[in-house]
Amino acid sequence: MSLEPLETASGSDFPLCRQLSVFVENRLGQLLRLTRLFEKTDLCILAVSVAEATDCAIVRLLVNDPDAAHEALSNAHFAVTETELLVIELPPGKRGIRSICETLIAGEINMNYLYPLLPHDRHGACMAIQVDDLPQAATVLTSKRFHLLDQSEL
Repeated sequence: MSLEPLETASGSDFPLCRQLSVFVENRLGQLLRLTRLFEKTDLCILAVSVAEATDCAIVRLLVNDPDAAHEALSNAHFAVTETELLVIELPPGKRGIRSICETLIAGEINMNYLYPLLPHDRHGACMAIQVDDLPQAATVLTSKRFHLLDQSEL
């Protein structure tokens, strides 16, 4: 097994956002416990998705400051991982999600999951999308004039 660092998309030529995935027990009050960590800070949850199973749940978060949020969650003994994903501003009209799906399928890109993002005043409705090939997805989407947001635009 190689001890060389893993290659990541950090420093890429396309906009990325950092998602935190928090593993919690699937029991009453866990989401409240997690969100209370941010009460007395400047941290804002911009998007949240919960995937639950029998014994546990994965809470996916997009926040305004992923480093500070990761530290707060780790200090509170939550198991946290980080993933890079794309945030796409939906085009106007009622077929925005459909047009994104059609564009990604045409590029032979698989979407692993997606969820809505609470938009900032400067942007319209947005979707956070995790795909199997971030660079190719960014290339295909920008070639069709979709606006991808980076972490600083959240």
